[in-house]
Amino acid sequence: MVKTQFGIKDLENLSNVKAHTIRIWEKRYNLLEPDRTDTNIRKYDLENLKKLLNVAYLYNAGHKISKIASLNSIEIQDLIKNNINGIDSEYIGNVFKSAMFEFDGELFDATLEKLLEKKSFREVFSEIFVPLLNEMGILWHSGTIDPSHEHFISEKIKHSIIEHTAKNKKNVFDKETPLFVLYLPYKEIHEIGLLYANYELISTGFETVFLGANIPLESLKHLLKSKTKVVFVTYFTILPENDNLEKYLNDFQNEIYTKSASELWVLGRKAEKNIKNTKNVKLFKDLKQFTNHIENL
Repeated sequence: MVKTQFGIKDLENLSNVKAHTIRIWEKRYNLLEPDRTDTNIRKYDLENLKKLLNVAYLYNAGHKISKIASLNSIEIQDLIKNNINGIDSEYIGNVFKSAMFEFDGELFDATLEKLLEKKSFREVFSEIFVPLLNEMGILWHSGTIDPSHEHFISEKIKHSIIEHTAKNKKNVFDKETPLFVLYLPYKEIHEIGLLYANYELISTGFETVFLGANIPLESLKHLLKSKTKVVFVTYFTILPENDNLEKYLNDFQNEIYTKSASELWVLGRKAEKNIKNTKNVKLFKDLKQFTNHIENL
């Protein structure tokens, strides 16, 4: 069952307002109107959550809680519109959270469209989507949000990357440049980072083959039958496990590199602390370093 009621700890996690403060705001200003269980535990619905997200935004922007609490929902929205300087990341993040909780694809799309009037897709991805995805992961693991919420946001972001990759596709500017083959290792399924790496490569004018998730090392050999100059790009989020990282790289050297002198470019948080650059393995600590590198090729 999809989560539509939230405890006070959920509200704290989602709004970054301490539960103690929420209780004070409730008692002093009647800010929220929770239901109560038979054992007198507060339960909050989506409207309470959305109101708190808006109140938290205005409070963090310097407005007094007594003033905010005196406003109705329309007045709060008007104050937010007047308060936003350009496009505010915190507020936009809260709008995307509202879209997530109501599975509102139109709100997500309209918000993204508005963002792209002021920012490049690269800026939107790095400044808005990456922090949002990180937060969603924490909220999912803490039980604050349902897996369906996290999947909704993830799939919307995936589709936006795919759409902008198609829009930004450029003619390959140099036939001598290597073919980039993007894949995730066997049993790794988190492909948003890999999709974005593909977007950057294609936008820069490189030729790519996107294999996606869950690819055994053995399967990469098929690319070498028809292609000689190959750079494999992968993203380690969950796998390989820490004690298998070195083995994975050794297997790549033995099974792939010795047959073609192919390079392996590695992104993702699993790789950041565990892998060192070698003659054919290149580590990128983040997507910014990756984009800088391909632009300089």
